[in-house]
Amino acid sequence: MAEAHDRNAHRVERDGRRRVEVFVEGYDDVAFWRGIFDDFESPRVTFEVAVPPRPDLAKGKRVVMEMLPEASPERLLCVDSDFDYLFNGATPQSKRLLSAEYLFHTYTYASENYLCYAPSLHTVCTRATKNDRHIFDFERFLEEYSRIVFPAFAWYAYSAMLGDEHVYKLIDFKNTVRLNYLEIENNGTGTLRWLKGNVEKRLRSLATHHEKHVAGVEEFKLRLDGQGVEPENTYLFMHGHTLLDNVVMPMLSAVCDRLKVLAGDYITNSAQRGVALGNELSNYRNSLLNVRDTLIYNEDYKDCFLYKRLHNDIRKVLEEAGLR
Repeated sequence: MAEAHDRNAHRVERDGRRRVEVFVEGYDDVAFWRGIFDDFESPRVTFEVAVPPRPDLAKGKRVVMEMLPEASPERLLCVDSDFDYLFNGATPQSKRLLSAEYLFHTYTYASENYLCYAPSLHTVCTRATKNDRHIFDFERFLEEYSRIVFPAFAWYAYSAMLGDEHVYKLIDFKNTVRLNYLEIENNGTGTLRWLKGNVEKRLRSLATHHEKHVAGVEEFKLRLDGQGVEPENTYLFMHGHTLLDNVVMPMLSAVCDRLKVLAGDYITNSAQRGVALGNELSNYRNSLLNVRDTLIYNEDYKDCFLYKRLHNDIRKVLEEAGLR
């Protein structure tokens, strides 16, 4: 691997630009990091985002971290932060991630958290349904959702830092914070009321069965505050796939289903009749996009304060390497 890196150092493309290799955890991460490094393409430098170049095709965060000895301005590494950023050096991997010079991390738990950035979700619905009506306030809902789940999140992140999954398993955390349904009326007030009861039940169980950790969790919340975690933005730091699959997708599906019905009603109640009406309905239905696919390619998260930190990290390294 090191020999290959030496051969690739300062590789120049046919158009005269220096090519920088960017290695990421897996295939699903290529598009996300490609969207980030697009902002840094210039007449001087181009980027090639790929999974680790291994004969055994091994991938993942551990594999990327093993490449740290080979990292350089021409070979950049990118990973999900998971909880390593929040732990702020309290674990060996956290310390290694935060001190690595050519390794970039998401600051959010994973790339999925950026895809679910609350201010972007109305646009996701509009693209999927071709209906721009505002029938649900995603930002207000996710702020309140975050406030409710924050204490459970603190327990789960703390147990992860301890390395003791018996305190609070991921499956139990998922079952605590997931949305089984979304009541669109009153902006999800009924759903949030149900969620609050579910979280409070779990918190009582945790405090009863793990009383010795109660003080540690409260102290850990101060660590979280120092890393930018606030009750209102908890969703940005929680387990990424749990957020996407068990919270945001149920929200988007419910809202998009309602938007499609409203659009269909508008067409049906128009002056069109017969074949013309059928053609209009068919044209609308054929224009619809799969909401999950639309979310996966969402890039409207670039005003998120955590993304700005990531963007600034990349900019500084490229400037120091003379690539900006």
